[in-house]
Amino acid sequence: MPDNAGAQQAPKVKPLMYISSSPHISTPVNTRHIMGMVLLALAPVSVFGVILFGVPALLTILVSVAAAELTEALFRKITGQDIRNSDLSAAVTGLLVALVLPPGMPLWMPALGAAFGIIVAKEFFGGLGANVFNPALVGRAFLVLSFPAQATTFPLPRALFSAGNIADAITGPTPLGIIQQGGSVADVGAGFAAVGLAGSGDYWSTMRTFFFGTHIGCIGETSILLILIGFVFLFLTKIIDWRAPVSMVASIFIFSFLLGRDPLFAVLSGGLMFGAVFMATDYVTAPLTAAGKLIFGFGAGLIIAFIRQWGNYPEGVTYAILIMNAVTPFLNRLIQKKYGYVKPQKAKKAEAAGGEK
Repeated sequence: MPDNAGAQQAPKVKPLMYISSSPHISTPVNTRHIMGMVLLALAPVSVFGVILFGVPALLTILVSVAAAELTEALFRKITGQDIRNSDLSAAVTGLLVALVLPPGMPLWMPALGAAFGIIVAKEFFGGLGANVFNPALVGRAFLVLSFPAQATTFPLPRALFSAGNIADAITGPTPLGIIQQGGSVADVGAGFAAVGLAGSGDYWSTMRTFFFGTHIGCIGETSILLILIGFVFLFLTKIIDWRAPVSMVASIFIFSFLLGRDPLFAVLSGGLMFGAVFMATDYVTAPLTAAGKLIFGFGAGLIIAFIRQWGNYPEGVTYAILIMNAVTPFLNRLIQKKYGYVKPQKAKKAEAAGGEK
């Protein structure tokens, strides 16, 4: 009788061989860790959005995240791929989609936007790490183009409803919408003051309202303070690089000034800061090199300034970043990172001359 009779057969292990280009770097930081840190950075703006806009904002977030997770799992199941249930990348995409949408949209719309971003912008390109365009922005762009009325209807903050001085159904134009319609920053401040969003409606009161975020806008884009806290957290934990967001903000500040617009208003209004911190820093769709990141941010800021100045759409952040996503492969080829290359030091002329003598 064989020695191993009655013993259970060892399970067959499928041999795995990974072939990739150098460099090969070992690090304890994995995708789940990175995505978890991003979710932590997004938590303050998410909570603030729910406090500001109430249950509709919460439902939008929950539905969008659930739709992203479910869509990815179903797509990979149908196509015979391993289901990634632990890297949190789909959750980040779903949350980002929700945070760049107005509260109160029919819930099937954020679900559709999250699903579209996951399938079309991510899985069709090969899944995590292979996509060219930011999935969350593709989902938002799809919704804006397909349902422009719902995607550009913004309710006023919930705090005003509880005061009994305004109807729940009232909506209003965004600050950038007021500017596009021919208004001024003073008109924006006056509108804030009229509904109780800013004290006196003067310039600095208006800027403070933008900074703290108690105004009309998308769920996660209103509070510049909380976005900056997220930026500092991700930078200090070495999750993101500073170059793309800083160059993007500097670019729109400069070009808004040159185009005759208020540069501070241009930076604080709309989704610029949110896009700079959480979208332009995406690992997959942004350039690899330091110089490439600076060019990426500069180009995105320039496009945003041009869209806001001459476009029919008052914002421009979504399309600017998507355009620069398309430029990223070119930047990676043009400005390559040479691993293992050490630039030769220039010998001092005096030492060289002395040695020859």
